[in-house]
Amino acid sequence: MPKFTRLWPLVALLLLQACSSLPPETYTPKLGQMGKDVMWLPTRDELVTQMLAAARVGPNDEVVDLGAGDGKIPIAAARQFGARAWGIEYNKDLAALAQRNAQRAGVAERVRIVHGDIFKEDFSKATVVTMYLLEELNAQLRPTILAMKPGTRVLSNTFSMGDWEPDQVIRAGTNTGYFWTVPANAAGQWTVQGLDRRGPVRLQLTQRHQRVGGTLTLGTQVQPLLGARIEGDQLHLSFINADGQLQAAKLQVQGQTLAGELVGPYGMVEVQPEVVKLSGQRVAD
Repeated sequence: MPKFTRLWPLVALLLLQACSSLPPETYTPKLGQMGKDVMWLPTRDELVTQMLAAARVGPNDEVVDLGAGDGKIPIAAARQFGARAWGIEYNKDLAALAQRNAQRAGVAERVRIVHGDIFKEDFSKATVVTMYLLEELNAQLRPTILAMKPGTRVLSNTFSMGDWEPDQVIRAGTNTGYFWTVPANAAGQWTVQGLDRRGPVRLQLTQRHQRVGGTLTLGTQVQPLLGARIEGDQLHLSFINADGQLQAAKLQVQGQTLAGELVGPYGMVEVQPEVVKLSGQRVAD
């Protein structure tokens, strides 16, 4: 038997092993295929664009997609909005496909896909979080997301966050997305300087996510706040001052302190008064 003929089975085996070690370039995911916790269903292009636009994604953002699938959302964030983006995908074949898709789209320098578990990877530095998961998975992730930096923007396809009401509901044909902004923790009692010319006042706030209510004590008079709300780390509230005028305050929540401005009164006045600087300190229980 010729030497080449005897070597051919070995050569064929080596070639087969080499090919099997290459990325599955022909891998095509199937709609509805099961993953670790959810099935794979891609978000429609128009909803991707509208959600990222609602979150005002831009070049200074770091977008993370929880359950990246084929990489559609990170790629769109980079290509259409100029952001840096990455995705976490449990299925290694999908993760590899998503990275190849980023390469084909010409955004591989700004997009990376991690083969990992969304409950184990650290995405705390992201400024925008996107997801297409089940409601119960959103509920499990909610404490982690609410602990992120105030002002972090959160987007979800189809599934909500329980009693954390969305800031915006996004419609794209028959598809629905939701948008939230992570709020700062403003609950508790504060002593605030600048709200009353007679001296410091006591501000008592109650909070459930971005919903805020409470009271303001001016001297001996306790009054409910008017139109209080929190947007990221920005606290807005209105009240009636000692002269019976409506005034508004805008304060930044900085951990245990507040800093901001007193503006107004709003209305039909020819000259707006000088803006007054505000400062506050949270009172320990």
